[in-house]
Parts: sequence; structure tokens; C-alpha cells
Amino acid sequence: MECRWGIGLMVCLGIFVGCNFAQENADNITAVYIVTLKQAPTSHYYGELRVKHGHHIKLNGSASMTTLAKPSNISRNNRPHVPYIDRVHNSLLKKTLKGEKYLKLYSYRYLINGFAVLVTPQQADKLSKRSEVSNVVMDFSVRTATTHTPQFLGLPEGAWAQEGGFETAGEGIVIGFIDTGIDPTHPSFSDSTPENPYPVPEKFSGICEVTRDFPSGSCNRKLIGARHFAASAITRGIFNATQDFASPYDADGHGTHTAAIAAGNHGIAVVVSGHHFGNASGMAPRSHVAVYKALYKSFGGFAADVVAAIDQAAQDGVDIISLSITPNRRPPGIATFFNPIDMALLSAVKSGIFVVQAAGNTGPSPKSISSFSPWIFTVGAASHDRVYSNSIVLGNNVTISGVGLAPGTDKDGMYMLVSAIHALNDTSATNDMYVSECQDSTNFNRDFVQGNLLICSYSIRFVLGLSTIKQALDTAQNLSAAGVVFYMDPYVIGFQLNPIPMRIPGIIIPSPEDSKVLLQYYNSTLVRDEDTKKIIKFGGVACISGGIKANFSHSAPKVLYYSARGPDPEDNFLDDADILKPNIVAPGNFIWAAWSSHGTDSLEFQGESFAMMSGTSMAAPHIAGLAALIKQKFPFFTPSAIASALSTTASLNDRNGGPIMAQRAYANPDLNQSPATPFDMGSGFVNATAALDPGLIFDSSYDDYMSFLCGINGSSPVVLNYTGQSCGIARTTAYDLNLPSITVSKLNQSLIVQRIVTNVGSNETYTIGWSAPYGATVRVTPARFSIASGEKQVLTVMLNATMNSSIASYGRIGVFGTQGHLVNIPLSVIVKISYNNTAG
Repeated sequence: MECRWGIGLMVCLGIFVGCNFAQENADNITAVYIVTLKQAPTSHYYGELRVKHGHHIKLNGSASMTTLAKPSNISRNNRPHVPYIDRVHNSLLKKTLKGEKYLKLYSYRYLINGFAVLVTPQQADKLSKRSEVSNVVMDFSVRTATTHTPQFLGLPEGAWAQEGGFETAGEGIVIGFIDTGIDPTHPSFSDSTPENPYPVPEKFSGICEVTRDFPSGSCNRKLIGARHFAASAITRGIFNATQDFASPYDADGHGTHTAAIAAGNHGIAVVVSGHHFGNASGMAPRSHVAVYKALYKSFGGFAADVVAAIDQAAQDGVDIISLSITPNRRPPGIATFFNPIDMALLSAVKSGIFVVQAAGNTGPSPKSISSFSPWIFTVGAASHDRVYSNSIVLGNNVTISGVGLAPGTDKDGMYMLVSAIHALNDTSATNDMYVSECQDSTNFNRDFVQGNLLICSYSIRFVLGLSTIKQALDTAQNLSAAGVVFYMDPYVIGFQLNPIPMRIPGIIIPSPEDSKVLLQYYNSTLVRDEDTKKIIKFGGVACISGGIKANFSHSAPKVLYYSARGPDPEDNFLDDADILKPNIVAPGNFIWAAWSSHGTDSLEFQGESFAMMSGTSMAAPHIAGLAALIKQKFPFFTPSAIASALSTTASLNDRNGGPIMAQRAYANPDLNQSPATPFDMGSGFVNATAALDPGLIFDSSYDDYMSFLCGINGSSPVVLNYTGQSCGIARTTAYDLNLPSITVSKLNQSLIVQRIVTNVGSNETYTIGWSAPYGATVRVTPARFSIASGEKQVLTVMLNATMNSSIASYGRIGVFGTQGHLVNIPLSVIVKISYNNTAG
């Protein structure tokens, strides 16, 4: 999850970006810089590497790798010869830094014409003055941001069934994951389906690295590509090859989890702590997986490595890129859109690749979004309807709710409660302030604990990983306890606890208030000697109901408190962009999916083959997998067309038929919620089946995005630096982009915007209705139109402010088709300045 690395990576940012990386001499400070050249990258020359029909032809006299029926394995000692573009980069460095020390880390060949290099600031300045060089940017750090969700999204009876069932869902589509790698031995990525042909798509030219921990044969027809990128981290001296694995292997678990959510095989049994939790499936179980490891457990990652991964994924021929990562800081400069990662992704979109990114886990504050650009499809996290609840019933018939994926105690039986601090050995150090956390069984008297429920404390040390539930359970088992009850330390305020697997009966009471109820009951039932005050009898009893069986709620989905929110900040001054972010929300809470056998991201799931995780990191791959289904059905769809199909068909209501709610606070989130706005949920909650039949789409091209970037005040030199293209006459504002939403940061009296819809269905007649944002009026023309298949229609939207207000308000345009299509367009207006009230 993204939030798990937040603290550590903020430290990385301060040390390695703010202070750079010191060599032996403090006067000779070096850092990694990303250098782009003025000459356009390979992807801007159509036909050189990636052709629309998927064939690979010669580039500068060198034949591209042949894709066979099985993926290629290449060891690090057996690499192809240096391509021409690398030689150009090497020559430039040699000429500019003649006789000086430097280290080139990567050549970016496909999406960006440039390289990453370790140099001093003085050397970076020399490079920036070369006529061939357009831009020099210092590297920065980044961080990471399902058994039931296919059913919740209606895939078995809907999207899968319409296109031939799960057996073909996503077939021929390659999803590239830029994450922490993958465990290739997991059955979620097996290709053992001999009854059905499963060839590697001809368009894909990627390879599988071969190392000791990622041996030959790790890839197959399902997992068709795997590489790792760590050069930037290695130059900083923070890469631990033993802990982080210098290979595509996933030592963390996060990458294996996200890949399985999107593309894991169908029907894989989820067994954790000896309990069966159902069968797992990815959203597009027949799609192919290509892995580009650029993030690591111990330090996160760096932009130079991520850009190299994006560049390679595009060159290999992936259809979709999934990034469950976000930057550790808002990009500096005149606009957030101008940063190496977003600009590399813009070129990926130009090459026809649909790009999905997690919104970030920094909610629920406004402007907390960590994915900025309109060409990136940004995904927030919402709940789904499956919940795991546990409870403990005390001897006074009081029931306390809690969490824990644990069995219950025997039916109809009550068990004695014994606190850890009252079960100590005589020789134990009674002044050990952490002994109540039950981390060492030698501290306790087995005679007191055997056959009883052991009460342990859950403190901040569990949050920090200094103490673990697993160790406490081992203590209870060693003492033959009937089960474990954890109460929350009062100093742990507002902490949200995921369900944790337990092999024996157990429960965690996450509320400090409920924990007080437990302790008050327990203390009131103790019998003490009148003279010595020693406990002579434990009078409290209880039973644990168990939390293995799932329950289902009709209040789902709801936007989760940690999901990052809009408005989209245009720059570091937090000016609002006229772009809707997030774009959509998808399931992100309590998601079961594959886990690496060496995964350490969650201590409670170490050694397990599945884990339950939460975060926008889990929401994004849901969309990546669903996008694969759309791409399979509509292979001619552009990235923006896929984004439109997902957006305009999104759901606005929960299972009860009421509005989707958004949690507004970290503490007690269910008590602090209100109806979600577009800045909470974008267009709404993804509707997988409807997205396969959108009726109308809103399409945008690379040139449209370029016109938008050129329309930003003072952006011309920056656009030239990043793209090698000059800004022409065609310039546009963000609200004029042909997006499936309208966002206006400042409505100064009146505004006219236009949208162009394309009919991808059959001939149909549409009627338009709308609701205006508070403080504004709306009119849309034409109010009714008929459109043939393949035709386009211009919609003109007129907005007028009727009051002065700086509080955001929201409306919606609905386009209703006679064949059942419904196209939803969210309207968001922040600042409103009217004609009438300016004089005061």
C-alpha cells in the first residue's frame, strides 16, 4: 500500500533529493539528473518501432527481437549490442564532460530521447548549455500508493458473459505493471491451460531477465515479460541486493498483489492461515502480464528508474500501463503536468497506450490528489459490499465488535479472561512496559493462561512493526490459550485496522472506548485477597464469535477516507486546474489477491500466498483490468476513448439506491461522511458492464493535449524542452479539452464550452437534460439530436454565474439515448463571479 512507505520515502526525499548524494569529497556533490534532447524520441516517428498492426521492423539497421510462441529469456550477461541512440547519448556526454567522471544510468530511447546520468551540479549546467539538450531535471523519489470484487462489479453475469466468459476475458491484451515486481511461481500467473491456445501476442517484444532468484523459465505465456530498474537507487548507495532482489522478483508483495487484481487467473483458491476465503480472479484473467520493477521495499523508488520502466514498457508493446505509485511531492515549476513521469506517459498515450494511476492515499483533504494530468486516468478508492466482522460477547451479555480473520471459540462455551499482566512468571520483570503486548511466551505462567482467553494490548508498536500480531498468537499457542483478545491502547487514536488473519480464535478491539468497556468488565470481576490484594480468582468470561465468514452491506460503495481528493492542483501555489481529478473510483478496500512468498509489505501476511490489502494502489489495477476488456472489444479505441467509456457509464448510487457517500475524516470515518462530489469520486463508481456499451464517447488526441500544455501561461519553452516540439498557433484551455467532464475553476460571469461526442453504437436519438451547479445556470444545445453510427455531434454548454461564491458547487449533464444508453457528464464550478453582485 502506498501509505506504508509514506514516512520512509519522505525521509528519502529530504536526504537524496534535497541534499543530493555525497561522494568521498563534500565539495564534489553529485546527483542523478534526467536529460532530454531536442530531437524527438523514437515513438514520435511512426513505424520505426511500434506499428499499428503490431509488427516489429528494423530500427537503424538493427532488427528488433523476434517474439516467439514463448517469451524470451535474456540474462544480464547476454545483452544485445548498443543501439544507435545510445551511442548518440554516449558521444554527447563524452564531448561535454571530456576527461571528467560521470555515470550514465539509462538511455531513454522510445518515449523520451534522453538519458539519466550521475553528475555534479556544475556538470549538469554544462549539459544544459549544449545546443542538443532541451531539458535537465533532477531526479526525485516516488512511492507506492480479490475473491469478491468481480461479483460486486457484475463481471460473471455481465462483462465476462457478454464477451464469451472468463475463459477469454482480456485475451490478446498486454498489461504492463510498474511496481515492486512479481512472484512468478504464484498460480495466479500460471499458463497451465493446455485445452486453449494461449499465444504471446505478436506485437509484444519484451524479454524476461534471468537471474539466480528469477531463473530461466520464470516467464510463460501468461507472464510474458519481466525486467527490473534500479540504477538510480544503486548510485545512491541505498540498494540492498539481498533484501530488494536485483531482479524482477517481488520481495515486497505489492507488485504481485496489483498484477493479480488486474490480470490474475480465474478460480485460484484463497487459503490464508489455514482458512479458505473463496476463489480469486483478476478483472481480465485471460490478459497477459509484463512486469517492470522500479519500486523496492526498503526505499521506494526514483523517477529516473520509473521513466526507464515506462519507456521500456512502451517499446515492448504493452497496451495498458498500470502505476500504483505517486510522487512524494508536488512537482515544481509552472504546472504540475510538467514532470518527467507525466511527460513520458504523454508519449505513451501518443503511442496508443492507456495509462492508469492511483490517486494516492493522502485523503480526505481537498487538493490532496497525487495524479495530475488529463491524459492519465486517475483512480480513487471505494469500498465494496463484502465485510468481515468479528465480535466478543462478555459474561454480562455485552457484545463488543472488532476485527480479525479468526475462528470463533467453541459454540455455547464461555472462557475465562486472563490479562497478560496478571499471568506473569514470578521471575518476570514486572516493570517491562511492553510485556502486555504478549511478544514473549517465557514471560508468562502457562498454568494461568492454558485453556483461557489471553488479553493483550495493541499499542503504537504494532503500527510501527516493533510488535506483531503473529508473535502474540505464537505466545498464546505456546501457552495453550483458548484464544487472544487485543484491546486498543488509548494512545492509538483514530487508527484504522485491516482484518488480520489468525489461526486460533482471536479478536482485536479497534476502539479505545470499547476497549475500556472490556477492561472495566474484566477488572470488576477479579476476586482479590483482602489482605494481600493478590488475585485469587479470574471471574470474567467471554466467547469470540469469529470473523472468517463474510457479511454483505448494501451501503457500498462509498469513497474511503484515505482516497486522495480534488480539485486538481495546477501548480505549487495550489491554483485549481480546469481538470477533473480523480477520474473514477473503484474497489480499493480489503482486497484479497496474490502475495509474494517473500512479501514483507504486511508482516501479518508473511509466508502466505494471498493477502488482504487496502489503498488506491488496489483500486487502480481494477481499472487496468477492466480497460483490457474494453480494449479487447474495441481494439480501435484510443486511450481517451477507453477513459470516456469508463467515465460516462460510471454509477452514481450505492446498492441502496442512495447517493454514493464519501468519508470525510480519518477518525471514525463512518460517522463523518456526506454525499460524494466529483472531487471525491470523479465521474462515479466504475460500471464494468456498461463501459462495454457506452453509446457515445469523448475522444482527445495527443495534439489536443499539446494545445492544452501550450495554452498554459509561459509554458512554450517548457513544452519545447520536454517534447522537442514548438507551440504553434493552436492553443486551448483545460476546460476546452474534449473530456467527459466539465470543470471550471473560475466562472467569471459566463462561459461557453463545447464537447464533441462520437457514436460507437448503432443509430440512436438522444435527449439532453441537466442540473446546474448552485450559483450558476446551465443550458445545453442541441437539446435533442439523432446520430448515426460513427458520426460526431457537437454539444455547446453555456454557463452563467448567478452569485459570487468561492465554494465549489456541482451539477450534471445527462445524455439519454432511445436504446437505453445514458451518458453522464459531471459539472464542477469552483469560484463564481456574477454580473449583478460585483458593486457591493
